[in-house]
Amino acid sequence: MTRFSDEQMQAAMTQTREYTVVVLEAGPQYGTEAAKPVIWEHGRRNFELRADGILNIVCPITDDSPLCGVGIFTGTADDVRRIMDDDPGVRAGVFTYRIHPTRSFPGDALQG
Repeated sequence: MTRFSDEQMQAAMTQTREYTVVVLEAGPQYGTEAAKPVIWEHGRRNFELRADGILNIVCPITDDSPLCGVGIFTGTADDVRRIMDDDPGVRAGVFTYRIHPTRSFPGDALQG
């Protein structure tokens, strides 16, 4: 494991910026037959948000828990709340969400 001195850590921390994490959870309509096309449109919207550089990381949760996904957005919590309130899955009651402000390093990515 690579070691970092206090000075290296302090210098690296100056490079962080604010992001917003969304935790997506199952809503009252999740699991219904009517939810399937809504989830498809929710996914399409995620592709569009990714293409526009607004949604940096999107991770569907694939276990049997009530958690449905995690996303990391570039906007402020207020900006992201407006985006999520307009999400087709949220509007249809398929999903609910929680927002958490965070900090991270620009350019970080999932390893391929």
